[in-house]
Amino acid sequence: MTTTETIWLAIGFLGQGLFFGRWVIQWIASERKAESQVPIAFWYMSLIGGLITLAYAIYRKDPVFIAGQSVGAVVYIRNLILISRANQAKHLVSPSSPQS
Repeated sequence: MTTTETIWLAIGFLGQGLFFGRWVIQWIASERKAESQVPIAFWYMSLIGGLITLAYAIYRKDPVFIAGQSVGAVVYIRNLILISRANQAKHLVSPSSPQS
């Protein structure tokens, strides 16, 4: 195996590791609240892990893997946009704290 192949293999495993790690984050958050939770870190890890895995898939020229990771990235970005909009709306609607 060449050095380039080894580096790309490490990149692929890094992407998959981040992608898997998002489930660990979700599990821990859910256990802490004793109900199903999807923390924002889940979506960031999904996006970053997915993009790294996409880079690996492009290097491997795997059209199935490329298609799956490309569509996933769109979904993760959209969820982050929706979360951001919801947070902005909360800050606009919430009453300001009383001043002393």
